[in-house]
Amino acid sequence: MAKIGIGVIGAGYMGKAHSVAMNAVGAVFNTPLKPVCEMLCATTESGAAAKAESFGFNRSTADWRVLIEDPAVEAVIIASPQSTHREIALAAIAKDKPVLCEKPMGASLDDARTMTLAAEAAGIVNMVGFNYVRTPATQYARKLIQDGAIGDPTWFRGEHTEDFLADVNAPANWRTRGRATGTMGDLSSHMINCAIALMGSVAKVNADIETVHKRRPAEQTVARPDKTGNSANEMEEVTNDDHAHCLCRFDSGVMGHLYFSRVSTGRKMGYAYEVNGTRGAIRFDQEDQNALWLYKMDGPEAERGFRKILTGPAHPDYVDFCLGPGHGTGYQDQLIIEAKDFLNAIHSGQSRWPTFRDGMEVTRVIEAMWQSHDSRQWVSVEREQASA
Repeated sequence: MAKIGIGVIGAGYMGKAHSVAMNAVGAVFNTPLKPVCEMLCATTESGAAAKAESFGFNRSTADWRVLIEDPAVEAVIIASPQSTHREIALAAIAKDKPVLCEKPMGASLDDARTMTLAAEAAGIVNMVGFNYVRTPATQYARKLIQDGAIGDPTWFRGEHTEDFLADVNAPANWRTRGRATGTMGDLSSHMINCAIALMGSVAKVNADIETVHKRRPAEQTVARPDKTGNSANEMEEVTNDDHAHCLCRFDSGVMGHLYFSRVSTGRKMGYAYEVNGTRGAIRFDQEDQNALWLYKMDGPEAERGFRKILTGPAHPDYVDFCLGPGHGTGYQDQLIIEAKDFLNAIHSGQSRWPTFRDGMEVTRVIEAMWQSHDSRQWVSVEREQASA
């Protein structure tokens, strides 16, 4: 069985998730390539060494260039901040190493375009880490729509809503500083990717973007007595967006609405969508990721209604985890499915959806939404032809 050395850059939340996935994927899916967790990169040598031991890596480094240059590292996973994605990806591509890059692809559309064109020109296998769209339920929803199970789609509603910054007293942090880490730079990309996967390319948007809590307590508050003798907290300006929504039209002509929020009180993982069709409808909510709701315009009117479908072995990528219908898959399993797709792409030599170009299309929609917000009008999503 062929082995492949994997290098992971970033040892935080997503770095760990990718590492766990690479340790598990060979056993779960019996992939033709068996990954070897070769090297982990973190910000300090001591931290990298500790995480490497914990995550099951052979070696560690605090310099991502060392990881890229190492001949035992044959494929690279980028799970570092988006501002670093471009430089790292270009270095890996120059070394002919396949790249799986976390979303969003970079800090700008220019980053995404540069990465895409470089990977395509070099013929390097590439993929973007949109994990939520890989749940068995959403994969099945995509198939139902493509097969015409609900007729011709007429309307799409999608949201990615969470509440990790809903509390106005939550302190400022890296997420509240700079456009690239606001809601548009963070949560929006997942649902835009889902919308494109289910409905096709977005043609135009009309967006409104807002910062709800414009000031927050400083991350390391310095208490000082005010004029009354009470301590007062230092405040920090929030320099990015809390939530956004937009009307959109897909290339097919279908009407849609998108909403993204990190201040949606009560929502923990509100990656949810609804698709109406001429003969039925579909609903999904990531907080109940093992269920899909399907309505078909069949039978007597008195017996019609949404039917809850529990995922099981008959649905995509489920049976390798569990033989029991309704037992369910979890968040980490999405990353294991993604790891399987990446390894199979490397084995075949052909990039698999979603590629860098697919990630760039998401970034184009985000850029168009910003342009719409600034101009207060509908904006078309610009297109770029695939490279030869």
